[in-house]
Amino acid sequence: MDRNLQVPHVPQDGPPRAGPAVSLADIGVGLAILAAFAAIAFNVHSNMLAAGIRPGFAFLTQQAGFDLSETLIPYGADDSYLQAILAGLANTVVVAAASLVIASLGGLLIGLLSVSASPVARHFALAYIELFRNLPKILVLLIIFVAAVNGLPTIRQALVLGPFTISNRAIYLPWLSQDPRNTLWLVASLFLVCALIWLWARHATRRQALTGRRVPVLPVGLALCVTVPAVLALALGAPLGLSWPELAGFSVEGGVALSIQFCTVAVALGLYHGAQIAEVLRGGIEAVPKGQVEAAAALGLKGGQATRLIVMPQVLRTVVPPLNNQFANLLKNTSISIAVGYSDLMSVAGTTINQTFRPLETMLITMSIYLLLCVALTGVLNHWSGRIRAREGRGGR
Repeated sequence: MDRNLQVPHVPQDGPPRAGPAVSLADIGVGLAILAAFAAIAFNVHSNMLAAGIRPGFAFLTQQAGFDLSETLIPYGADDSYLQAILAGLANTVVVAAASLVIASLGGLLIGLLSVSASPVARHFALAYIELFRNLPKILVLLIIFVAAVNGLPTIRQALVLGPFTISNRAIYLPWLSQDPRNTLWLVASLFLVCALIWLWARHATRRQALTGRRVPVLPVGLALCVTVPAVLALALGAPLGLSWPELAGFSVEGGVALSIQFCTVAVALGLYHGAQIAEVLRGGIEAVPKGQVEAAAALGLKGGQATRLIVMPQVLRTVVPPLNNQFANLLKNTSISIAVGYSDLMSVAGTTINQTFRPLETMLITMSIYLLLCVALTGVLNHWSGRIRAREGRGGR
C-alpha cells in the first residue's frame, strides 16, 4: 500500500459541535474540590455531634421571642425565627433599593459634573469622589448617624416643613389611610406600570429600527405612572384620603415613618457608592471620542442633546460590567446597618445565633440569601448588557 496515499476527509453530518471540552484533568480537579468540601462537611458534622449538637433547621419554626425596631411585613415576638428572617430580608431589600436609587442618581450627576466645562463644578465633583472613595463606609455611616441624632430636634420639638415632620427619631410623611384596598391598588399599580412601560419601550425600539422615527418613551411612561394607579384606585373603590402625621404625646400618629436608622443607612450607602459610580461614569464618558461630540455640535445639537443622544448611550454600553460590581457591593454592604441598630438581615441573624446557638445553620441561611439576591441583581444587569451587545452586533453586520 502506498504510504503517500491520504484517506479522504469525510465531512461530518450537521454543524460542528460547540461547547467546552472536558478533559480528564478537569474531572480530576472537580472531584478533588468536591472531596475537600465533603471532608470539611463531615468534620464539622462530627464535631457538632461530639459536642451534643444535632444539626438541623427545625429551630426555624420555634418562637423567636424578640422584637424588631421596624418591620415592613407583619411580625411580632410571638412569631417564628423564619418570620423574623423574612422581616429582616424585607428591610434589607428596601434599604438596598433606596440606596441604589440615591447612588445611581447622585453618581450620574457627579459623573457629569466631573467632565463639565466649569472648573468649579469639575473640582467639586472630583473632591466629592476622592473624599468618599477614601473613607471607610462604616465611618461615613456613623458620622451621618451621629450628626442626625444630635443635630435634629427631639420628637417634642419636631420640625414641620410642609408635609414633612422631622425629628431625631424618624421622618414622618403623609400616607394613604389604612385600608386593604389601598394596599391592593398600590401593589397592582407597581407591577402593572412596570410591565406596561417595559412593553412600550420595546415597541418604541422596534418601531425606531423599522421606520427610523423616534417614539416618545418618557412622556408615555410618566402618563402611565399617573393614569394606571388612578384607574385601578377608582375601579377598586379605594379610599384615597391621606393620613397626616400629628404629634401625640411622645410619639407621632398617622402618616408613615422613615426611621432615622433607615434614612442614615440609605444616605450613607448612597453617598459612598455614588462616588464609586461617578468615577465609573467619568471613565466611560472620557472614553467616548471627542470627535463625536464635535460632530454633534456641528449638526446643531445642543450640549444636553449631545449628552443624552450621543454620549450616554455609548457610556452605558461600556460601564455596565463595573456598575454591576458596584450594585452587588452596595447590596452586600447593607450589612453595616447593624452598627446603627437597623433591623436588617444581618441583625436578625446575629440575634438568632445568640438565642438558638445555631451559628452554622443561621450563617448558611444568611449566605444563601445574600448569594441569591446578588445573583438575581447581577443576572438582570448581565442580561441587559448582553441584549445591548447583541443589538450592536446586528447593527455592525
